[in-house]
Amino acid sequence: MSACKTWLEVALNGSWSRRLQPGIPVGVGEIVAQGIACARAGAAIIHLHAYDEASGRQRDDPELYGAIIEGIRAEVDAIVYPTIPHVEPGLAPEERARRRYAAIAPLAERGLIEWGVVDPGSVNLAHYAAINAGREGFVYLNTEGDIHAGLELAARYGMHPAYAIYEPGFLRLGAALHRRHPAAPQPIYRLMFSEGIAFGFPPETYALDAYRALLAREAPGAPWMVAGLGVDIVPLIPAAVAAGGHVRVGLEDAPLGTTVDNVSWVKRAASAIAAAGGTLATAAEVRAALGSQNA
Repeated sequence: MSACKTWLEVALNGSWSRRLQPGIPVGVGEIVAQGIACARAGAAIIHLHAYDEASGRQRDDPELYGAIIEGIRAEVDAIVYPTIPHVEPGLAPEERARRRYAAIAPLAERGLIEWGVVDPGSVNLAHYAAINAGREGFVYLNTEGDIHAGLELAARYGMHPAYAIYEPGFLRLGAALHRRHPAAPQPIYRLMFSEGIAFGFPPETYALDAYRALLAREAPGAPWMVAGLGVDIVPLIPAAVAAGGHVRVGLEDAPLGTTVDNVSWVKRAASAIAAAGGTLATAAEVRAALGSQNA
């Protein structure tokens, strides 16, 4: 069993609409309230997407994000960080990077962001239900230029890159590019599993073992957590805790159509962590652990 404390992150909503994930918070006040409740239930880290309330569509506006982050942090101590948007293919590299990080730079300048999304690779995302119905998924595109831009921002503002590892190649590329940007703080490797979407590994211990072996080779000692999309990650928590890993849950990651709300996902994960012999870390303890790795 690992002696380190377990970090618990909650992803409140994601890019799903309420048509696909009915329980997600959309309005600023609703997102703030759920973030506070999840932090009080044990989540030290909160990830979120902002929405236009009238249309229900994602809106990557630094003012919206700023209001949400400040609203949560006015009540609880938590590491709160937003997403970055998808952009259409075919743009010049400089324009792609500008659009993807347009909301992040002003938030970082205000000192509101401690972690930042930098996803080191591209992948086809297709739900099994859509495949069976003859519908195509989409390509989640992150060019090397996008990744370099994210790591440059991380270095400039002291943000920890939050890597989503959809496939093993993401881990290898992320580690290699981080070595090209040694001034960027330590990335967090979020190992992504799925039951409902045809990417990467299912949430099985053999898959976690494979990722851990690769991580030990490419980025030894780097912090990691189990997470995913279209997945109940809770059964994998005992193995993650025993190996010194961390955990993310929430309505961005959960099976679509779940009736379990964000606070309940956090409580389920916290209970599983405790049952596995783990102890939840506070936001201050997460910062301290990352600080010791950067020293």
